[in-house]
Amino acid sequence: MLDYEIKPDAIIIPISAQPGAKRNEVSGVVAGTLRIRVTQIPEKGKANKEIQEQLADFLEVRKSQVELVVGETSRKKRFRVTGLDEKMLLEKIATLENT
Repeated sequence: MLDYEIKPDAIIIPISAQPGAKRNEVSGVVAGTLRIRVTQIPEKGKANKEIQEQLADFLEVRKSQVELVVGETSRKKRFRVTGLDEKMLLEKIATLENT
């Protein structure tokens, strides 16, 4: 189960990042976080930018609606997503659990 947080104007999603992976993918929920693998290395924010793009694609929101709020240099991150409701988030997470 994903340990997300509902705010009045956004949802805060915990991310477990794996930079330098073989391919870009949202691979599932692990220990309450959404695991995202990216090929970019963690240098000058490149991996964070790719994680932001992967998360936006997965949730079907614009990249501008996804913002890193905690964990710039850590593998454990928290992203703020606007324009997404809890039902939509849970539907997207369910697609990971069924694959």
